[in-house]
Amino acid sequence: MKLLFFLPLIPFIVFSQISDRPNVVLFMADDMGMGDTSAYQFYTKNSDDQQIHTPAMEKLASMGMLFTDAHTPSSRCTPTRYGLLTGRYPWRARMKHWVLFGVQGDPLIEEDRPTLATLFRSQGYATAMVGKWHLGLRYTQTNGKPAAGWEDADLTKDVFDGPCDHGFDYTRFTSRSHGTSGPDAGTTGPQTGKNKKGNRNTPNQSIGPGHIHNRKIIGATGNEKKLVEKGKNAYDLHDLGNRHSNHAIEFLTQHLRNKDRSFNPFFLYYPSNSNHGPYTVANEVGGKKVRGAGKMVSGASASTRLDYIYENDVALGRLINYLEQTKDPRRPSKKLIENTIVIFTSDNGAEVKTKTATGPVRSNKGSCYEGGHRVPFLVAWPNGKVGNGKTSSQLIGLQDLYATFSEILKVPLPDLRNGEKGAEDSYNVLPAWRGKKIPNRPMFYNDHKESKDGAACAMRLDNPKVGGKIIKGQWKIFFDASLLRQAKAKPVELYDLATDPMESKNRLEDPELKPLIKKLISTAIQHRTVGGHRFTAIAPRKRITFDWTQPMPIPAPLTLSVSGKGGLPTQKPDGLGIEGKGSSRIDSGEGIALRFEQDVLIESIALKAGDGSCGGSLIKGKNSPLAIYCIDADNDAKDQQGIISDLGIIKRGERLILDAGPHLGVEQTGSWKLQSLVVRPFAQD
Repeated sequence: MKLLFFLPLIPFIVFSQISDRPNVVLFMADDMGMGDTSAYQFYTKNSDDQQIHTPAMEKLASMGMLFTDAHTPSSRCTPTRYGLLTGRYPWRARMKHWVLFGVQGDPLIEEDRPTLATLFRSQGYATAMVGKWHLGLRYTQTNGKPAAGWEDADLTKDVFDGPCDHGFDYTRFTSRSHGTSGPDAGTTGPQTGKNKKGNRNTPNQSIGPGHIHNRKIIGATGNEKKLVEKGKNAYDLHDLGNRHSNHAIEFLTQHLRNKDRSFNPFFLYYPSNSNHGPYTVANEVGGKKVRGAGKMVSGASASTRLDYIYENDVALGRLINYLEQTKDPRRPSKKLIENTIVIFTSDNGAEVKTKTATGPVRSNKGSCYEGGHRVPFLVAWPNGKVGNGKTSSQLIGLQDLYATFSEILKVPLPDLRNGEKGAEDSYNVLPAWRGKKIPNRPMFYNDHKESKDGAACAMRLDNPKVGGKIIKGQWKIFFDASLLRQAKAKPVELYDLATDPMESKNRLEDPELKPLIKKLISTAIQHRTVGGHRFTAIAPRKRITFDWTQPMPIPAPLTLSVSGKGGLPTQKPDGLGIEGKGSSRIDSGEGIALRFEQDVLIESIALKAGDGSCGGSLIKGKNSPLAIYCIDADNDAKDQQGIISDLGIIKRGERLILDAGPHLGVEQTGSWKLQSLVVRPFAQD
């Protein structure tokens, strides 16, 4: 009788859990500063003649919470997109600055790295992405094997690696910035930018694949790289805003009409192309005029650039209207808007330097000064008690979304101590969304165009405790590129944003601040070397360095087994290699496997090509392979060179494999030596 009594309650319990989970719409503009929305006019102090009117953004702000101290993890688009989706600083991957460059751009997110999309999909969500991807693609050869690059790609074949491989079910996207994602068909506006040179849509065009739907390049003609020039599959720069908005509505409509899946919540990631140049404003979005329709708050007509920003506002407003007018299938008496988290933000600061665009901060896109990474952030969630037109000055970052959504979904974060990966730099900021105070923590920003090497970065820490005393201020310290490339801290600037928001007075030489500077340097080194903010609580303090350019100590400080592939590992003054068929370096068909007798956190690996070349693959335990890069080579597009770091924990007995051969068989083959390895051993049980 007891069993029969409880059985009817089981469906009710499951129903309650599913129905409580909110839908999510995450809208991210491109290159948009705080001055590019009238929702922030109170903060930027733009006059009515200077301020573009963005009524949908104002509406979202009135519904939710507006943040004045929200930041992107980087000052450029590719790395910010990586940080937002993975909850990890982008410089912990192979890129130290810049963006993925070229028609392909090897995928930056490895196969088994969790993303927001995989998090939501694991909880039964329908997941979608429309807009700009710019995290890399891998194409497919005619024979079905992965392509090495654009040259051997068959555009009639499905994309080998793209958004669908990282958690998204429905995707309608451009590969990167819209001006370089395909040759403009020019059907609704004048040809712009590079397309002014004439028709670039030839069988050997190298500007891009055009539109991609899930894995399919829909404009492929089969005539080598030539794309269709007319019809709905043609790549029309001047209609992208309308096209992506239509696809967003299409996804929502299809999902809600699907009787089998409409009960599941949805996650829509909408990284728009606007307002990255060229300013190709759509005639209309969802039937609402855009080109020439933007207005300043004063009522004056807007510029073409501001029309392009207005395009984002119209697309956002269309989504909000849809959510307000559509019934929630899980709660038929309610509208979708009530249990949907709607977020609007930007991938970095404004691409122009005018203060009306950036707001009252220094510099703009591509800079670690505030104008490069302080961005609008609006969030509303009526059922979650997020909003009611409030403003917050608390410090948050886009990399925090992973941990925040994990908390909302009640899903534990990846277990770093057990060797899992994911959300290494992400903090739960849901309390801040609800107006509660969150603890101070360090925050990094990378990619600094004002530096000789753009891999320079900055770290902010508010009200740090030094010698038992709190030093009040919003302290932001800048380091040269050696911090990200070699984990060596050389500070170059220091500002207190609380008293100097324009970062005009460098305080680095103030003698009274020496203890503070020492604290900031040690904090930066700690968070740079342990592999992620979440590692700081568990990382051992003891560090052991194996340097194969020096005689190895006897006995070794830690038991390490080294085995070779293709020959015997041999140590010489320039490092550890293989005495095989070729040079004394580790070459094609050769590799090294390392195995530890206890759990260790891998802090860094230094490989040097010397007269060889960089390339190959690295595999830690059962994880997916990573591309190898060196401290002296493979500085592709100014981003990859440096030590390999942030690999996390490898368990006792697992192997760390460094192989000169590419894991897909098509990438660059390596020829290098292992010079050093730094680990932090955990105490044995």
